[in-house]
Amino acid sequence: MTIKPDSWIRKMALEQDMITPFEEGIKRPGKISYGLSSYGYDIRLACNFLVMRSPYDFPEDTLVDPKDFNKDLFMHEWGDYCIIPPNSFVLASSYEHITVPNDVMVVCLGKSTYARCGIVIGITPLEPAWSGHITIEISNTTPYPAKVYAMEGIAQLLFYQSDTPCDISYADKKGKYQNQQTIVMPKVD
Repeated sequence: MTIKPDSWIRKMALEQDMITPFEEGIKRPGKISYGLSSYGYDIRLACNFLVMRSPYDFPEDTLVDPKDFNKDLFMHEWGDYCIIPPNSFVLASSYEHITVPNDVMVVCLGKSTYARCGIVIGITPLEPAWSGHITIEISNTTPYPAKVYAMEGIAQLLFYQSDTPCDISYADKKGKYQNQQTIVMPKVD
């Protein structure tokens, strides 16, 4: 399994719609970089956010449970940026639509620009034949409000191609997060 270079990413994006829309280069004056890099692709945040509400808005015994997730814990916001409360987190969506080839595994890692501010992006694998907009988990680990920017870079995708296609892809097993078009809350089958 090898990591794929910019030439392969460009070809797959342009010829097979692996990344839509696709942007060359990553230098963006005054913005957090996004687009094609040497061995990856930096994706952007879309303009919609689910911000976790204050714990003071709920009873003291409120529990976050992935098997019984309370959607009321979040408020929906739209805009050019999002303020993440101290020691809290946000769910967001990638602007780009990704379609992973059947013999590729993608790893989504947070950008160091945000990490250096205490803003951490959850590491997300994208399995072979997964398709959709990535739901991105963004944590503010600081005791201060933190700002993230829509339509600017948030994470980098690394593409690893196998010598052999998998027997059963994410699409074949009808994965629960397949074809998501916006932010998707946790699901348990």
